[in-house]
Amino acid sequence: MSADTLVQPSEDVATKMRTTSQKDVIDVLVEKKLLTAGQLTTLRLEAAKTGASLIRLIEQKKLVQDDRLARALSGVIGLEYADLEGKTIPKGILDIFPHDLAQNYEIIPLARDGNLLTIGMVDPTNFKAMEAVDFIARKNNFRVVYKVIAASGLRNMFKQYTSLTSEVEEALASSEEDQKQITGIESLNLEDKGMEEVVKTAPVTKMVSVILKHAVEGGASDIHIEPISEGSRVRYRIDGELHTSIILPPYVHSAIVARIKVLSNLKLDETRIPQDGRFRTTLEGKTIDLRVSTLPLMNQEKVVMRILDMSSDFLNLVKLGFMGRDLDILRASVKKSKGLILVTGPTGSGKSTSLYSLMSLINTDGINIVTLEDPIEYYIEGINQSQVNPEVGMTFASGLRAILRQDPDAIMVGEIRDSETAELAVHASLTGHIVFSTLHTNDAFGAIPRLIDMKLEPFLLASSLSLIEAQRLVRRICDHCREEFKLPADMLTEVMKEFETLDEKQWPDDIDRNNIKFYRGKGCSRCGGTGYKGRLVIDEVIKIDEIFQELIVNGFPMDQVRARAKEQGTMLLRQDGFIKTMRGLTTVEEVLRVTQV
Repeated sequence: MSADTLVQPSEDVATKMRTTSQKDVIDVLVEKKLLTAGQLTTLRLEAAKTGASLIRLIEQKKLVQDDRLARALSGVIGLEYADLEGKTIPKGILDIFPHDLAQNYEIIPLARDGNLLTIGMVDPTNFKAMEAVDFIARKNNFRVVYKVIAASGLRNMFKQYTSLTSEVEEALASSEEDQKQITGIESLNLEDKGMEEVVKTAPVTKMVSVILKHAVEGGASDIHIEPISEGSRVRYRIDGELHTSIILPPYVHSAIVARIKVLSNLKLDETRIPQDGRFRTTLEGKTIDLRVSTLPLMNQEKVVMRILDMSSDFLNLVKLGFMGRDLDILRASVKKSKGLILVTGPTGSGKSTSLYSLMSLINTDGINIVTLEDPIEYYIEGINQSQVNPEVGMTFASGLRAILRQDPDAIMVGEIRDSETAELAVHASLTGHIVFSTLHTNDAFGAIPRLIDMKLEPFLLASSLSLIEAQRLVRRICDHCREEFKLPADMLTEVMKEFETLDEKQWPDDIDRNNIKFYRGKGCSRCGGTGYKGRLVIDEVIKIDEIFQELIVNGFPMDQVRARAKEQGTMLLRQDGFIKTMRGLTTVEEVLRVTQV
């Protein structure tokens, strides 16, 4: 049976699937303004470098919303688009294709009627995927109907049948000998190489892999593995909130901790003190860095892993949530030859990611960027990254002195914690360097008093400061279940009260002040019923101009400072957050949650 006879409903569609080039699809995306010429140029360069297809890169970088990309492909080729939102596929249908093959080629069986099989494809221009379908169709005497599906729909279909619980249970249903090895791991001599060999074998290895895979699929930022009375609890932090995913039998806890220690090059026989490490792995085609921290508890150890997705397009100020005036000021600040740029906010507010995004704007062959971090969050190609190690005398202050002898153009100091580091950072910015750093303050205005409390001379601080940005992270409304709703009157009053002092010219052009709309996520399968998917920044940015410099030298009177910020067009944290609620990006509840002091 030839490929021609396998493809339905028409010979024309079959031919078009085989002859349509990615260029045809790209042309449509550009024509419909779903893709810019600049994005296309970047994609082509990366495709030439990595060998990846343009469509796969568009999908991975989320440059075009999944369903829009699928509909564009559907229109170009003439295949029907299948919306998988809220749908389920019988497991017997799904099992027609091996799971690894379906994931590799991004295809899935949707339905079967006798020997007529309906196949969903993310990329119908992928001839290798068609060949894989052809092989299975020949083997089972199937005729095939193709439909186009969105990548997000495909992932959701896979999740229905690969739950964390079912995969871990499969790993636990191991041979009797393996079970004995896991159960007996605590009785092994900790200096015996036998323990290391046990934790390298299944089912321990598979359990750890499954835990990591589901964390990445669910968009978790952290994984907690901790001993409790019932067993070993696995929790994921997703969009800032912790959720229990599974409780494993007590006997596997030590084995899982040991496996993670082996991966992170930590000491297996050291259970009395905390240890820190990291390792890198590839999951679902993504390169993932995991920062590992162990902590001795009363009887066993707890492990927390921070997930750092190296393949995601995270170094992007726009995707982080910066907009308008604030975005323009941030971009302009890094083009200067010197100056101190501060990012402020509490722990977990995304300060490090914002700094990396700013540094990425100047990460070129002609710029020497050196960082001093504790710990190094992301490894960035082209940036010289150094980690603080107080045990051997490598502090922020001593490290910064060494960096100044490395002919840097730009310096990033992870955090200004003391007066010595603050003084060195100011000195570096005054001697022809861009210096990036962070402070723990509630807002941008609090950064100046904090630095003056560190015994910095106001006139030096005024001369060195270029910009202060404060931020928080809020949960983003799910794109797939966003709906408009009427905000309760008392909450609307609280929102509008924030804008009483806002100058009319600061009000965004894209929002009708007389017809303000608010949004929420009603909950769907894409967001796990929460109504939220992902996070974004709300921020306030102060540009240090000559008037601000005078205010710093003259004692930083707060009433005059706030008046000057208003004259500049500064939008405060809550104001920026509420504007983003009106744009359908987050909710009023989220903004209030992260901005309450």
